[in-house]
Amino acid sequence: MKRRDFLTGTAVALFAAGSAGAKTFEISYTDAEWKARLTDLEYKVMRRQGTERAFTSPLNDEKRAGTFLCKGCALPLYASADKFDSGTGWPSFIRAMPGAVETMPDRSLFFSRTECHCRRCGSHLGHVFDDGPAPTGKRHCINGVSLSFQPA
Repeated sequence: MKRRDFLTGTAVALFAAGSAGAKTFEISYTDAEWKARLTDLEYKVMRRQGTERAFTSPLNDEKRAGTFLCKGCALPLYASADKFDSGTGWPSFIRAMPGAVETMPDRSLFFSRTECHCRRCGSHLGHVFDDGPAPTGKRHCINGVSLSFQPA
């Protein structure tokens, strides 16, 4: 076996192994369809795991009773009763609604964080930290651009 054939075969095997475990979601669109459905900032955050600038989302100051929904698929994600002012500049919650959010490790920076995304369409929401208030001790730090708000 030639070295080139070995390297090519190894690369193909690694790609196939990584793709085999790729998560599929109940609601999915092609990349072009997501781009057509979302604004540039929504696409950057929700589909490319970007972050909006702190203190830019009107939802950070939303105080009415209601539900925060995924901007990508309208799945109810967070109850307004679980929202708190973390002072970080992003909407923050002590917990997600049951079964609404999934998490995974995020090692994109020089430290490990827990990324959270919508369980139905996979849209990136933000990160979960262990510095929130009681009773959960969690802080779901969520990009407002990933959410819409439905008043009660």
